[in-house]
Parts: sequence; structure tokens; C-alpha cells
Amino acid sequence: MSRSRLSRLLSACAVISALTVPAVLALPAAAHDAPPGPHSVTGGAASGRAKVPVDKEEAAVLGQEHAEEHARARMRAEDTGDYPQPMRTARLESLTTSQARHNARFVASDFGVFRQYFPSPDFGVHVAQLPTGKVLLFSFERIETNPTKETAPTQITGSQNAGRAYLWDPAKGTGTAAFTQVTPPSVVMPDGWNVSRPAPFFCAGHAFLPNGMLGVFGGNLGGNHGAGAKLSLVFDPWTETWSLNEDMSVGRWYPSAVTGSDGRILIMSGQSELGWGTPTPVVERFPARSRPVPVNRGDLPRNVPVDVFGAEAPFRHDYPHLFSLRDGMIYGLGRDHDQQWTFDPVDETRASLPDRPDGFMRNYGSAVPLPAGFRGPDSVLVLGGDRNDPNTYQLVGGQWKTQQPRAFGRTQDDTLILPDGTLFTVNGAYDIRDYGNGPYNPNADLKYRQTELRDADGNWKLGPAQRLPRGYHSNAVVLPDGRIMVTGDEAQQIANDPDIKDDMDGSIEIYEPAYLHSGERPDLTAVPGRTLTYDSRFTVLSSAPQDVARAVLLAPTTATHSVNFSQRHLDLRIRSRAGGSLELQAPPSAKAAPPGYYMLFLLDAEGVPSTARFVSFGPPESR
Repeated sequence: MSRSRLSRLLSACAVISALTVPAVLALPAAAHDAPPGPHSVTGGAASGRAKVPVDKEEAAVLGQEHAEEHARARMRAEDTGDYPQPMRTARLESLTTSQARHNARFVASDFGVFRQYFPSPDFGVHVAQLPTGKVLLFSFERIETNPTKETAPTQITGSQNAGRAYLWDPAKGTGTAAFTQVTPPSVVMPDGWNVSRPAPFFCAGHAFLPNGMLGVFGGNLGGNHGAGAKLSLVFDPWTETWSLNEDMSVGRWYPSAVTGSDGRILIMSGQSELGWGTPTPVVERFPARSRPVPVNRGDLPRNVPVDVFGAEAPFRHDYPHLFSLRDGMIYGLGRDHDQQWTFDPVDETRASLPDRPDGFMRNYGSAVPLPAGFRGPDSVLVLGGDRNDPNTYQLVGGQWKTQQPRAFGRTQDDTLILPDGTLFTVNGAYDIRDYGNGPYNPNADLKYRQTELRDADGNWKLGPAQRLPRGYHSNAVVLPDGRIMVTGDEAQQIANDPDIKDDMDGSIEIYEPAYLHSGERPDLTAVPGRTLTYDSRFTVLSSAPQDVARAVLLAPTTATHSVNFSQRHLDLRIRSRAGGSLELQAPPSAKAAPPGYYMLFLLDAEGVPSTARFVSFGPPESR
């Protein structure tokens, strides 16, 4: 090899080492429902990296692996040419302009307003509002920068199939200093390659434990259009660390999880380790009944097993909606109209509910347990997942009722319960990855960027538009200050990235509901730091208790794929007012409010909430 050729090769090494895009062959994407599976791609990488043609002279000098890095870098450069930075920048500018034009007609005191938009280091495929006030975001390491191709390593085995996680601290603002990386534990997956990588827990299920920790179950084993991992992890918000537990008995890709009145998490559904099209009927429970429920901050589950629940849950499709209602039953509302069940966590049995009246299978879409006063929710509203059906369906008293429709049908939407008991829908699309202009086309119809609001009487109205279209993998949470954090949808975030070469892959939008533009907020100065017992009375401090009309609990959100595993809204009785304090009465039982942490808001007569403070209730209901 000539000296000049060698010099060029060595110079290229420095350039390649600076590239931030993961080194892996970009595989052509298929529509979501072409080969089955939520992250379908054609081809695959048997060893974690697809084979690429290399320059023989490069290989002779640099070695095969290093030469492959060069080849992949050239392919990434071609990819960037397929979707160049100026296109991303122009897209974001266009969306910013159209958002401002659309939203100019809305008065903030009636409809709220989108106030902030800023970059995030993570896509936010999974989110959880933690009892520390911080928000946990986690997803996967991207393998693609072209938003018309598959970004997730669903088909990848080996080191490139990896998870990642970050904390956002709203108290630190919106810059890079507000984010902290909290990498999941390194694991060796049973994929035949014996390589360690951060746990690939994306597309898992998750729910809170009574001590405020987050249990995460399942994830991506890799291959066969999405095979289920047996992973069982816990994130400790108090130390901001992860811990591994014993594997589940079956792999789960796209499972659901919910916390019952006993403080244990039931885990259902998901594709098994055999791959897409093999949903598991096995129900598991964490922690196993032989182990104590973690109720104190120091009770960190580590190497704790699950056990198998007595009844099966033979859902045909993944991510069913799960809710623990005031009767203590777990309601499993499947995407198929004829798969609606209750599960008794004490007797470990399953019973059938009437078929949902729409008569067909719904895609990913939202559902919420409706607020119902002091005793906890006793009904669920199913309202998303079908682009042709704007109706909403309430399950109450074991029967279905068709309720007021939204303006139009949408899938991939997220609906939140706000502190005042109203509902707020954000995000949505025509189909899995169809934003109104065809699958894998990042161009989007403004229609699906519009928010919707449901008042106390059940009536809906369209509201302001968000900046980015966010469909598949979109998310939203209510923050303790009453604002709404909106994130998710890696395809749209990549398509609108202001700098695709930096480490800020995602984006966050902040919506301020109308109640933040309707007058001065009540004050909540202090709450008890101890765990409060059910049906007891406790005192909170407020500088103007005479202005408080309601005290409400809002469970912190943990959500993904349009399913929200933890939402709950309860009113608390105000028993007395004296000086600068209020005496409140705790929920009557763990069935009304499963044990754990809640955001406590004080509201005035106009529904304007205070900034929340976290309170915890327990112990779990004994068996």
C-alpha cells in the first residue's frame, strides 16, 4: 500500500472515532403490519452487527473489524445524505410556524398553551414521574438516523441491542445540565453471543412499588420481529440506581403491568422469547408471595423472584390496559373487543366481562380510570386506538356504555387525568407509523397534532396543537407543578432533530393547562413526611386554607405505547381548617388507592391547583 494511501486511512480513523451515530448497518424498514411486529425490519444482524463489504487494503492494514467501522461510517454518511440536516432543520421550522399560526386563535385561560420546546438526550419511549419530582425516560440506542427507516435494534442481537435511561430534573430547567444518565445494568442476554450490554428493556411493562421504586419487566431479546426478554429490574428513585432481579419464567415483549391493593405488581401478556406471534398467557407477580412487599425507601429488591399467578390471561394482542379499581379487582381490557376480564388478586381467578360494544380490535390507544370522588375509581373510559371511531366507551358496573365522542378517531394517543378531574388528550396518528401521509413518511397532517380536552360533564373540545406530530411511542405525564410534559416518537424526533450529530436525540414539549392561566394558585407549604395510614386524618400546611375548595390525589404516571399503568384521581375530605393548616382524611383503603406515592394538590373554587407535594399511603392490604 502507498504511503499516501496509508496516511489517508489513518486520518479517516480520527474522523470515524468522532462519529456519534452507532456503527451498524442501516436496514430497510417495512411497514408495521407487513411483517408482523412493532419494529419490523427486513434482514438482520446475527452477531449484533450486519456484515458489510470492506476494502481489502483497509482490512490488511487496519484489521477486519476496524475496516468494517470505516465501511459503516461511509454507509452512515450516505444515510445522512438520504435525510440531510437541512431537511430536518426546515421541517422543524415549518412545524414551529404552523403551530404558532394554528394556536393564535386559542386563549390560554380557556384552552391552555404550549410554552416550551427543548432537546432531550432520550426518545422517551418509556416515561415515569418519580416521587422525587424528577422524570425517568428510557428507550434504546438508535441504529439509524434516517427517520424513514427502522431506528430500534429489534432485529439485532449482540452488543448493539442495548437500553439507555436518563433523568430529567425540571428544577434544573431545560438545558443539558438538567439531564443525568442512569444507565441500566449490564447483562448478557441468551442470544448466543455472550456479550454484555446495558439491559435492552425497551418495550417493557412497568409499574410502581409502594416504596416509590419502579419495577420494569420484559424487553427485547432480539430477532424474529421482536422476541421477549425475561428481564426483571427495579429503578430506585432515592439513590437513582438500577437493580436486577431474578428472571421471569417467560420472555415478554410488550407486556402490561399494574400494582394491586396488596402492593404487588401483576405482569401480563407480551410476545415470548420465541418471537412475534407467540403471546404468553402466563401471569406473573412481583415480588413473589414468598417475599415481603417493599414499603420503605431502603427496601431495595435485588435478586428477588416473581411467581406465577393462578389464572392465565390469554390476550391475543399485546399491551392490554390494566387497572386496579375500588373493588380490589384487576381489570384487564384487551385490544380485542371480546377479551375483557377481571382478575381477583386474592383468589387468583379470572372472570369474563361483556364484550366491548365497538365490535372490533383497537390499535394502541388510551384508556383512563375516571375520577369518582373519595372512594377511588369504579369505571374506565376507553377512548383511543381506532382512526375510524371517535366514540368513547365507559365500563361501569360490569357493563359498557357509549359516551360522548371526540372530534375524530386517532390511534397512538395519550390521555391524562388532570388535577381538576378533567381529561387531556395529546399525541396521536392515523395508524402505527402513519401520520396522515403514509407509513414511514414523517410528513404529518396537522389534524393529529391537535389536543382535546374533556370537561367535568364529559364533553370534548379541540385545543391547541403541539409542535411535533407524535404518534407511535409518544408519551405524556402530569408534572407536580401541574404542567404537562410531552415527549416520545423517535421517528419524528429524528426527522426534526436540529443537530442529528449531537447526543440530544429527543425533544420535550411543555403544555400549560388553562388552570395555570386562571388566577393565583393556592399554596401548599408542607405535608407529612411519614407514610400515612388509610382512613386516618393528617394535617397539611397552607398560607390560605380558607381559599382551598378541594384536596385531590393524583397518582404519578408511568406510561408507554399509549397505555398508562398507574393513573388515578381521588378526592380527599377536608375535615377542618385552623390558622395555616388543613386537616384531611386519607383514602378509606388500599382498594381505593393502592399503596405508594401520590401527588397531593390543593384546588381553589375555580379549579386552580397548587404545586403538588408527594405523600405516601400504606401499608399494603393484608391477605
